[in-house]
Amino acid sequence: MAESLTDPAFISQLEALNLLARRVLRGSLQADRRTKRRGTGITFADYAQYNPGDDYRAIDWKIYARTEELLIKLFEVEEDTNVYILLDCSHSMDPKFFYAKKLAAALGYIALNGMDRVVVHGMADRLSTIVQSARSRSQVFSFLRDLENAPTYGNDTDFTACAKTFQARNRKKGVVLVVSDFLFPAGYSQGLKFLQWSGHDVFALQVHHPADLDCPWLGDLEIQCVETAATQRVTISEKEAKIYREAIASWNDDLRTECSRRGIGLASTTSQVPFEAVIQSMLRKGGLVA
Repeated sequence: MAESLTDPAFISQLEALNLLARRVLRGSLQADRRTKRRGTGITFADYAQYNPGDDYRAIDWKIYARTEELLIKLFEVEEDTNVYILLDCSHSMDPKFFYAKKLAAALGYIALNGMDRVVVHGMADRLSTIVQSARSRSQVFSFLRDLENAPTYGNDTDFTACAKTFQARNRKKGVVLVVSDFLFPAGYSQGLKFLQWSGHDVFALQVHHPADLDCPWLGDLEIQCVETAATQRVTISEKEAKIYREAIASWNDDLRTECSRRGIGLASTTSQVPFEAVIQSMLRKGGLVA
């Protein structure tokens, strides 16, 4: 029987992670998070000088009685957060695509239970929309079904172009969670830079299949790109296999360096690791936002 994101056993795992999030994060993904904006909430924040046009009901008359100075009370505004999930849907994700979906499902489930707004986009040669907007617990099952039904697509992966399209469609700042192997032909630097420049809190969740990290082939071969369908004849010896392993390790090291330099949170895993262990680690480290 194929795994499903709406299976009761999987939902139970998500609920356990949600309870952990509530304990560990103490609301950092909850709608009761406090912002720096001041308004008419319920938690007192500060005083400000009364100016004509201000709500006279906010005047603190006790202070006026003591100082004859008109001050109004300011309160912290409570608001939800936009949680944007950018899921790599390129064909190269096929061996680890369902695993990546489970990670996205867990993060989205936690956010929805915190009454945050969740948007999910697919990335390949263009940006697609998987979940237009979900923002309540009642939409959990439709969110999971839409995510489960999302296919791989495209003829290449253009992270920078997808980041630009994403920003054009989503003007409100939020938390951006990029779920991908980050093996983008043109690199990841410009895409991450653009997301951060747009004012989002960016977190990178790198997912590899174990086969990504090794080169099991030897001899004369014709290889084909799973995304572009381009073919090339190659000869692979132990030397070339070693060069590949070193190259993929260097690529991943550079991603860690880039994220560290930019203050972007990063978690790297393989699809052999239980997905709930990855989410638990992220929550306990407080690494959902940079």
